[in-house]
Amino acid sequence: MDIDFTQLGTHERYKLMASLIVPRPIALITSLGANGVVNAAPFSMFNMLGEDPPTVMVSINRLGDGLLKDTAANILAHPEFVVHMTDEAMATAMHRCGERLPPDVSELDKVGLHTAPSIHVKVPRIAEAPVAFECVLHEKLETPSRYVFIGRILSLHAREGLIDTERWRVHLQDYFPVGRFGASFYVNTRDRFAIDAPKAQPRQTDIDEI
Repeated sequence: MDIDFTQLGTHERYKLMASLIVPRPIALITSLGANGVVNAAPFSMFNMLGEDPPTVMVSINRLGDGLLKDTAANILAHPEFVVHMTDEAMATAMHRCGERLPPDVSELDKVGLHTAPSIHVKVPRIAEAPVAFECVLHEKLETPSRYVFIGRILSLHAREGLIDTERWRVHLQDYFPVGRFGASFYVNTRDRFAIDAPKAQPRQTDIDEI
């Protein structure tokens, strides 16, 4: 089957890409409105870009009525935000943060999540999240349909006991994030497997030891 993307409409391309490029990590992002309200919204067009500098990327679509989503408008006005990883315990709350609410209403209040102060940015983080990355806007790209924000990480918050700071290892046996699958489906990360490399093949870099 060959499908020519140049002959498809935007909606058809989105449906195919969003259902085939899976699973995707989910960024639950907090940002600060001009009125001081903390906005929270999930985005699955998200990933890390690199460690030097430490950067993440999130792509936020424009709304059909031409308006910007609160997260995009807030980051453009105040270039700071916090990216949270969502685990199974807060998956339902994360999903509900995707509901469209007025800018003067905080999604966190609606879903029962709580804030905690950040260190380097004014935007608060979500206390219940297992992982939170404080970010400042490093660069932005604009297309007719989207803003792509590249955030530079200034600080990391992690649930107590999740990270071994002597060996800089994550205790993956205690970390169960959820990911986005096609349509309205999510996946968990409990079924894990390793693919053993040939014994004669040495590890090449420190990053390989993660």
